[in-house]
Amino acid sequence: MSDDDWTPPPVLLAVDLVIFTLRVSALHVLLIERGIEPFQGLWALPGGFLNNDKEDVLSAAHRELKEEANLDASRLHLEQLGAYGAPDRDPRGRVISVAYLAIAPGLPEPLAGTDAARATWTPVPDILDGQIQLAFDHHEIFSDGLERARLKLERSALATAFCRETFTINELQQVYEAVWGLRLDLRNFYRKVQAATGFIVPAGTERRAGKGRPARLFKAGDRTTIHPPLVRPAAATTREENA
Repeated sequence: MSDDDWTPPPVLLAVDLVIFTLRVSALHVLLIERGIEPFQGLWALPGGFLNNDKEDVLSAAHRELKEEANLDASRLHLEQLGAYGAPDRDPRGRVISVAYLAIAPGLPEPLAGTDAARATWTPVPDILDGQIQLAFDHHEIFSDGLERARLKLERSALATAFCRETFTINELQQVYEAVWGLRLDLRNFYRKVQAATGFIVPAGTERRAGKGRPARLFKAGDRTTIHPPLVRPAAATTREENA
C-alpha cells in the first residue's frame, strides 16, 4: 500500500483519574456513577475525552476532574500512571486512555456534574472485595494506581502529609496501614522509621492519651525520599490474591 492510500485509523483519546485520599483513617478513591451509556448506572473513575484538537492531555485531566466531581486539580500533583489501549476496552470504538494518579490529604466532598449522576469517595476495600464493580477497564487502572500509591509510601515521605503537624508513631503507622491494607507490628514499624534518616524528627513534646504513658511526638523531617525505604511486608502484595 502506498502512502497516498494510507488512512489514519479512527482512534479517540481519553483521560482517566485515580484520586486517593484518607477519610476517617481509611483509604478512599474518587468514583462517579455514570449517568449515560455505556455502563449507565455503574461506578467508574472520573474522566472523559479530549474535547478539541487544541487541548493537551493534562489540561483535559484537570477539566474532567472539575466537571465530573467539582474538584480543583490545581491542589493536586497529578502524575501520569500509564496508557490503556486494549481494542475492546470501550464499546464506542477504539479509545486509548491516559491515566493520572494523585494521593492527597484533606480533599473535599465531590459534587457530580456533566455526565456523572453521582460522585463520591469510596472505601478502597469495597472495590477490592468485589462489592463495587467498575465500568470499562477501570478496575485494572484502579489496581495499577493503588499499587503505585503503595510504592510511593515505601520510598517517599508522603505519609507525613496525612498527619497533623506533630504526630505519634502510632498515628503515622495508621496511614501506612490504611494505604497498604494490612496491620503492622508497632515495634518493627518504629525501628524502620527511626532507621530512615531525616524522615521524621522529634518534636520535643509528648501527648498523653488516657492513663498510659505519654507518647512522644514527631514532625516531618527535611527528606522527601526515604532511605532505606520502608518496604512492605510480603503480606501486602499477596493480600488480594489470597482473599
